[in-house]
Amino acid sequence: MLRKYLIVFLISMVPLIELRGAIPYAVGFELPLVPSYLIAILGNMLPVPFIFLFGRKLLEWGKDKRLIGGFCRWCLEKGTKAGAKMESKAGRGLYVALLLFVGIPLPGTGAWTGTLAAAMLNMDFRKSVVYVMLGVLLAGLIMLAASLGVFGAISLAK
Repeated sequence: MLRKYLIVFLISMVPLIELRGAIPYAVGFELPLVPSYLIAILGNMLPVPFIFLFGRKLLEWGKDKRLIGGFCRWCLEKGTKAGAKMESKAGRGLYVALLLFVGIPLPGTGAWTGTLAAAMLNMDFRKSVVYVMLGVLLAGLIMLAASLGVFGAISLAK
């Protein structure tokens, strides 16, 4: 069981997959829900401060490098676009927009992209981390409900 919890933790740290993949994994393998949810949240949040503090700097440094330049430019472009879109739609409710951007589990949204967008917009570090965490909690609840519905329907069909 410890191995499966470790897998939940690691899946939730992967960009673009995050807890959107970790929670269905936990539900699919019938792991206890509360520990799985908490482990997925911790795994998803662990990279957030590092992304905020170092992500933009690392991407700026790497955008001209031969092997990683394309990826770094893609990440910078994605973060800049997400930040600009969030800022244009949110106005003064920028932190609430960050929460919703991270919290609604759609492709291309999540803690990694939201944190990078916050860093690109030079948002306050502490407030950004708090609102990203609230968004991760929301996304986790949505994914938990969706996963229980899907796997519940599968088990009824058997």
